[in-house]
Amino acid sequence: QITLRAGAALDAHWVNQYVLTLRVACHGEDEAEGQLFIRVTAAQALHCAARFASTEGDVVQVPADVAPRTPLYTVVPFQLARELTVSPGCSGFYLKNNDTPLVLTEWGTVLAPDSGFDPGDSTQVFRLEIVVMDRHGHNCSGAVTVELLPSRRPQVNFTEPWRAVTVPEGMGPLKVVTRVHASGDKVRYVILAPAAPVLFTVDEVTGEIRSAHRLDLERFPQAAHTQLLVQAYDMLNPMDHATMTLNITVQRMSQQAPRCAPALYVSQVPETVPTGRTLVVLRCTDPASANGSLHYAVESAPASRSLFRMEGPQLQVNATLDYDSEAAVAVGFQLTATIVVTAGSQPPRSTRVPVLVTVTPVNEYAPVCPDGTAFTVLETAAFGTAVGRVAGTDRDYPPNSIEYSLEGGPGSARPFSIDADTGECLGPLPVARLGSATPMGAQQLGTALAGEIYVVGPLDYERQKSYRLTVKMTDTHNDLDPANRRSCLCAVAVHVQAALSEVPVCTPEVQELRIIAKPATRQPVTRLACQGSRNGATLSYAIIRGEEQLSCCVAQALAVAGALSRPSCPGNEDRHFRLEGNTLFHVPNGLAEPRTFVLLVEVWGGPSVPRRSTTVMLVVHVIPWTTTVPPRTTARRTTLWKEPLVITRTEATWNPPAWFVAVLTVSGALLLATLGCMARTLLQR
Repeated sequence: QITLRAGAALDAHWVNQYVLTLRVACHGEDEAEGQLFIRVTAAQALHCAARFASTEGDVVQVPADVAPRTPLYTVVPFQLARELTVSPGCSGFYLKNNDTPLVLTEWGTVLAPDSGFDPGDSTQVFRLEIVVMDRHGHNCSGAVTVELLPSRRPQVNFTEPWRAVTVPEGMGPLKVVTRVHASGDKVRYVILAPAAPVLFTVDEVTGEIRSAHRLDLERFPQAAHTQLLVQAYDMLNPMDHATMTLNITVQRMSQQAPRCAPALYVSQVPETVPTGRTLVVLRCTDPASANGSLHYAVESAPASRSLFRMEGPQLQVNATLDYDSEAAVAVGFQLTATIVVTAGSQPPRSTRVPVLVTVTPVNEYAPVCPDGTAFTVLETAAFGTAVGRVAGTDRDYPPNSIEYSLEGGPGSARPFSIDADTGECLGPLPVARLGSATPMGAQQLGTALAGEIYVVGPLDYERQKSYRLTVKMTDTHNDLDPANRRSCLCAVAVHVQAALSEVPVCTPEVQELRIIAKPATRQPVTRLACQGSRNGATLSYAIIRGEEQLSCCVAQALAVAGALSRPSCPGNEDRHFRLEGNTLFHVPNGLAEPRTFVLLVEVWGGPSVPRRSTTVMLVVHVIPWTTTVPPRTTARRTTLWKEPLVITRTEATWNPPAWFVAVLTVSGALLLATLGCMARTLLQR
């Protein structure tokens, strides 16, 4: 029989096979020898910690004043703890001895008793024998010894055995009356007497004594003198406690608030009132105490916050009262505040004095002229035509409230007018007020625009080419005193533009040109020689777009007549040409073969309505620059000029004289009348 040696431990992870050599000898026989192979396999065994599974078991030391159900020790299987299955009704951990106040949970944790340990000077010892079992029936056992050490927690004790407190009448509910304090750890407080306190409560954690109701001696006469018995105890050891006596006296107080004169303050001040100016001085008295101190404070709405301050009983201006600000406009220029006057007794008694301050405007700023105002008007402008709008500003509220006038008064030497009233049309002249700057327009008499200058007399470019006007701007409604007004003078220039009375004349009206298009080089083609009806009139030039077919037909007609060589029909659709002033430039655009372009150029002068213009036809033959191919061999290739292919289209038209058309119309009418009479006669028969 082969047995496992005592104290031996098998571990399949370290050694999984043993070879034993056995020798057997019988008396009188030869000795025999053999081998025994022992294989060690991993088993589903359960092991406990060595100290827990030893004969003495594990030892835990805890203080005797530990809280109830505090975890003291946890049993953990050594290796295969994952095989342990514990569920309600299944005893994975259980005690062999049940004569202990300690609690073993189903998860193997040892807890302090539900009511805690009984503290004492002597050391107490509790031994628990625990068996651990897994779902396969494997088990291990051990023991744990819990030793209780004497408590080191300080004893509960009040710092003073009694206290007397006086509070004023009228104290509100849940107000702190006083606070008691006892030494110790985990101290809690409770009122023992009276058994059902009505007027006062205690916070069990902080020891604060608070009022349960408003302390009104008329309602609660017993509140004049109240005695409380307060107990402090250790939460973990309620047997450790101490008591103290608290005497609370409620002192009768006067309920009359301070009296102030004036009880309401209403005033109006200019916006330029300096900071620190005193607006009103309150005269306040305390009926309860002739020598009592009073505290003054000001409360303001968000719009007037920080605008006022109190210096004792004096209400003073703390910041600039700007009438022109958006905040003042939002509240209608009326600032509200409240002066709170509080008596220094307990509970505090206060009086509120409403304040209403109206800010009045002061004309602080003069109107500002725009820089470099100049307008242009055509000399043929009709009576009442708007020349332009002057732009001026005024920082006072209401903003840009300005009236206008022309310095020097009306007269024939100045054919312009600007009105100074409210912006409506009165009589034959428009009324103008200042607004934003606009260019010259063609607005006639009707609804007037602010700051508009209008034509009220004839203009002649030959007699006077420009006018210098002095516009006087005067602000209105910016001050409480209507006579306090500010003004400024603005210089406005009006330039008269000449109007063409005749069509511009260009010489010649038809040009045929030939150019050689150089690569990557913009070259001038021709310069148009045109003249308006007057010297100094500016002419404008533009290539007519969308007229390529018309210009082609006209050019072909001229070619038939012999005035031009026969052209092809492309215009400026590929943007080969560009006008800069009266000069025509050719812009290279990769032209490979010779082409002929027919261009129509419109020439006009001034913004007259209707526009008077003339048209110049340009027939441009463009020949590409002769280029040579870079030599790859010794041969040279030259691009030769080719004769353009000319296509002639003939259209037959019939244009009868006017008399023939008239005779034909009259004959048709007579024929229709005759046929109508014949039809009527036949129907009557």
